[in-house]
Amino acid sequence: MIEVVSVKFKNRGKSYYFDPRGQTVETGQAVIVETSKGQEFGECVRGNFQVEKDKVIPPLRPVIRPATAEDQKTAAENREKEQVAFRTGVEKIREHGLDMKLVDVEYNFEGNKILFFFTSDGRVDFRELVRDLAGIFRARIELRQIGVRDEAKMLGGLGVCGKAFCCSQFLDDFQPVSIKMAKTQNLSLNPTKISGACGRLMCCLKYEQDAYEELVKNAPKVDSYVETPEGKGTITEINLLRQKAKIRLEKGGDPAVSYFPFEEIAFIKTGKQRRAEIVAEAKEREANGGREGDAAPRGNGPRTGGHRSLQQSLDGGKPKPRPPAPQADRPKRPEKKAHTPTEESGGDPAKKQRRRRRKRPGGKPGEGGAE
Repeated sequence: MIEVVSVKFKNRGKSYYFDPRGQTVETGQAVIVETSKGQEFGECVRGNFQVEKDKVIPPLRPVIRPATAEDQKTAAENREKEQVAFRTGVEKIREHGLDMKLVDVEYNFEGNKILFFFTSDGRVDFRELVRDLAGIFRARIELRQIGVRDEAKMLGGLGVCGKAFCCSQFLDDFQPVSIKMAKTQNLSLNPTKISGACGRLMCCLKYEQDAYEELVKNAPKVDSYVETPEGKGTITEINLLRQKAKIRLEKGGDPAVSYFPFEEIAFIKTGKQRRAEIVAEAKEREANGGREGDAAPRGNGPRTGGHRSLQQSLDGGKPKPRPPAPQADRPKRPEKKAHTPTEESGGDPAKKQRRRRRKRPGGKPGEGGAE
């Protein structure tokens, strides 16, 4: 175990561990700490406490001192300078015609470095902008491109729940969120309802995902055929949090709908097996001499009309031959007489062949053509 204090900068979500070096730091107290960027002004969000060594990322930097009145005055002056630098940065971006949005400006405690945070859809060539800003402020300028989630974290605001953004309050890192989480929790898949102010899926979808995944393991599947205290039926809807299922019971006539707890439901077969069973029963009824006009089970039975009937499917897809029409109803066709060539009609086949050759264009002499 090691003794640390937790410090947050500019009231942003993530906090960092620092070594108190034997000093007692109280919660809410302003402190000056050493960072990789130099000395920084921060606020202690948790006083001295013990943590395991494997939870500390080395090197563990120290707390230099509690902030004095002079340190707090310097920090206040830096906040005022940041507002001036932000307005100047916006004007310079407009002058250079750059496709970028300035989000925030941050002065370090010593005042020799200014950090500009911006968002953009692509890469931006801001070298000329950096030269102009460095000439105005006479300090080291750094421009850093951030994402839309980081933008929401810096600016803050209220979510659809009415509370402040989680990212700006307590979230240290952004967790990956997928649309599968919304499906598991039976939420609306409308992007406008499950997206935050940043336009991405809300981070709070991750909070209950593990609990929903555990509940799904013991829940029956939708469309399963089950047995209940009131009879057999098909599951149409699942309520994971209440651990209940909405079931359409088969009681004859109009189907009845009831809700049953999971422990009162006995699984019989899946919906796919049940549908195959209904179709097999319909085939068996039709094969046993069922009339063609018998009503098939709604939603699962065979279709009629332009589709093949079940009997045709069983016969190999060949349509059943129709019975011949009565002889009296059939129109009589005139009988064809066999044509017998005669001398009067010039029915000699050899002569007909020679006539055809004479009429054919381009005929050669000796082949029936014009000489």
